Amino acid sequence: MADLLFEIGTEELPAGFIQPALEQLQQNFIRKAAELQLAYGQVKVVGTPRRLALIVQNLEERQPDRREELMGPSTKAGLDADGGFSKAAQGFARSKGAEATALQIVDTAKGQYLMLVREVVGVQTTELLPDLLRGLLAEFSFAKSMKWGCNSNAFARPIQWLLALYGQDTVDLSLDGIVSSHSSRGHRFMAPDSIRIQGAAGYEQQLADAHVLVDPARRRQAVLEEIERAVAENPGLVGAHVAIDEALVDTVTNLVECPFGVCGSFDARFLELPEEVLITSMREHQKYFPVLDGQKRLLPFFVAVNNTRVSDIALTRTGHERVLRARLEDALFFFGADKEKRLEDRFSDLTGIIFQAKLGTMLEKSERLIKLAALLAEKLAPEYIDASRRAAQLCKIDLLTNMVGEFPSLQGDMGAAYAMSDGESAEVALAIREHYLPKRAGSELPVSTPGTLVALADRLDTLVGCFGIGQQPTGTTDPFGLRRLAIALLHIIGDRGYSLSLREMVYKALALYGDKVDGSAVTVDAVMVFIKGRFVNDAVSRGLDQEAVEAVTSLDFDDVNDCRKKIDALAAIRNEEAFAVLAAAFKRIRNIIKDHEGGAIVSALLVEEAERNLAAVYADISAAAQPLLAQKEYGQALAVMLALKEPVDLFFDSVMVMVDDEKIRANRLNMLTAIAQLFLQIGDISRMTVS
Repeated sequence: MADLLFEIGTEELPAGFIQPALEQLQQNFIRKAAELQLAYGQVKVVGTPRRLALIVQNLEERQPDRREELMGPSTKAGLDADGGFSKAAQGFARSKGAEATALQIVDTAKGQYLMLVREVVGVQTTELLPDLLRGLLAEFSFAKSMKWGCNSNAFARPIQWLLALYGQDTVDLSLDGIVSSHSSRGHRFMAPDSIRIQGAAGYEQQLADAHVLVDPARRRQAVLEEIERAVAENPGLVGAHVAIDEALVDTVTNLVECPFGVCGSFDARFLELPEEVLITSMREHQKYFPVLDGQKRLLPFFVAVNNTRVSDIALTRTGHERVLRARLEDALFFFGADKEKRLEDRFSDLTGIIFQAKLGTMLEKSERLIKLAALLAEKLAPEYIDASRRAAQLCKIDLLTNMVGEFPSLQGDMGAAYAMSDGESAEVALAIREHYLPKRAGSELPVSTPGTLVALADRLDTLVGCFGIGQQPTGTTDPFGLRRLAIALLHIIGDRGYSLSLREMVYKALALYGDKVDGSAVTVDAVMVFIKGRFVNDAVSRGLDQEAVEAVTSLDFDDVNDCRKKIDALAAIRNEEAFAVLAAAFKRIRNIIKDHEGGAIVSALLVEEAERNLAAVYADISAAAQPLLAQKEYGQALAVMLALKEPVDLFFDSVMVMVDDEKIRANRLNMLTAIAQLFLQIGDISRMTVS
C-alpha cells in the first residue's frame, strides 16, 4: 500500500468554486475506486485559489483477483437443435474474449441460461491511476468553465501544473501538453519557485514552508487569528472587536493562500450613513470586516485580509483606505440624493418596475399588498390595520433608490432608513425592513406584527399569482422560488401561532388579481396541495412523527397551527396501549363503513347488549370530547376517546355488523360512522401503525 497525492495547479479560482470542486473531487474518487475495487484508507481534499488536491492514504497496490459470472443468452436462444452453440452464444462468448466451449448451462428463476465463468487477475494500481486521474479531471462541473489557447479541455481557470504521486513514483499523466511531475508551487509572490514534493505525508508541511496553507480549515483559522491580531495591535482600539460574518470569512479564506490582516480607518463623517450601508460597502465590494466597540456600535475602522506579507504596512493600509473612501463617498452621495424625495412621493413611479410580465408592475403588486395586508390585519390583529397598510404601501419603493440599485441586498434596510428620515413611525419603518424576512431557510423571522402581516401578504401574493398563470414549480425548476416562499409562509404563521384559514386567504389573494389570473377553485386547490406538500416535508424534516403528520393532513389542511396541535396530540398518545388497540379497531371500522354516509343512531334498533353498551359509551364520550375539540384541546380529547377501546373490542367480538336485516345493519353502520367521525376531527388514526 502507498499514498496517492494528486494536485491540480491553476490560475486563481473564484472563491465560490473551490469548496464545491473539492467535494466533487472527493466523491468522484470514491466512486471510481469502488468501481475499480481498489481499497484505501482516509480520503482528504484540500485546496487554495491556485490548487485543488486529493490525498488518499494506503491505496492498495493492485485490484483483488476476482471470479466473474457473466450471464449470456437462454439455452433456447444459445443452443441449436443439435445441442451446438448458436451464433448468439458464439457472439456472446467472443464479446467476452472467450470461446463458446467455455460456456456453462445454469438454472435460474427464469429457466436455463448460458453463463461464462472466468477468473480475472487484478490489475496493478499504477496501471489504473492514469485513467482514473484523467477521469477526475474531466468530470469537474463548474458554474462557468473556459478553454484557453488551442486546448481541448475546459476547466474553471487555466491549468498550470499537475502533481501526481503514488508513493514516491510519478503517475504518468498529461493534459493538453502539461505533464505530471513531482513539482508543486509555493506562494505566488513569497515563494514562487517550484517545490519538489517528497510524498503525500509531507505535502501540507512543505507547502506551509512555502507560505501556502493548503488545508481550508487551517487557513480559515489563520484568517480569524489575523483579523483579531490586526485590531489588537491598533492602540486606538482597546476593547474593540471585529464583526465576524461567517460567509465573508469563508469567502476570504478562499481568496488567499496565506492571510495577513491589516487594520485601516475611514473618516468618521461616513458614520452618518446607516450601519447596513457601511457594512455592505465593506463586505460586498472590498471583502473588509467592520470593527465594533464594546456596545456593538460601528467604529470608523475596518480590517482587510491580504494574500501577501508587505514590508510597508502603512502604505498597504493607505491603499485600502483610499479604495474604501471612494466607495463610501459614492454611498454618501447616493444616500443624500435618495433622501431628497420622500418615499410616498415615489409611489406612482413603481409603475416603471415589472413585477412579472403577466402579473403587471410593482405598483400593481403594492396596491394588492395594501389590501391583502389590511385583510390579514383585520383577521389577526385589527389594531395594526393602519400600520400594516402604510408599511405595505411603502415597502417596495426603495427598489427605485440609487442605494438599492448599487446594493440590491439592502432592499428593505434602505426602505426602513428612508422611512425614518421621512418621519414615518418606527413600527412602519421596522415593518418595511422585516417584510423580507426570512431571507433564507432557518434565518430570522419578522418580530413586529405589521412586519409579519406584510411579509405574509407579499408571499401569498407572489405564490397565488404564479399559480394563477400556470407557473407552478416542476420537479427540476422553480424559477420564482415558490418552494422557499411557501416554507417562509408556514414558518411565519407557525412562529406567530396565528389561527388562519389559508384556503380563504388564497381565494382572496387570487381575487385581488382580477382577470389577470385563473382564480378558479382548481387554482386554489393546486396552491393548497403545494403548500401542504411543503408543510409535510418541513414537519417531517423537523422531526415530527411522520405517521401523525399524514394522519392529520390526509383529512384536512387549512389552519397550519391547528394541524400542528393535532399532530402533537397524536404523536404524544400513540404509545399508549389503549391507543394501539383502538387504532387497529379504527382501521377495521374505516374498512367496514367505506362509502356509508352515516345517519342517526336509533336506540330501538340496538338489539345486542354489546352494541347498546357501545352506543351509551359513545354518547358519553362524544359529549365530553366535543367541548375539548371546540377548544382545540386535542390531547385531552384523545385521552377521553381512548375509553372507547373496550366497548369497541367487545362490539366486534359479539356483534355481526353486516346482518341481513337492512335497518339493523344500517343502524350499526351509523354508529360506527359516528365513532369514526369523532376521531376524524383530529386525524385518520388508521394511518398510524402500532407495535
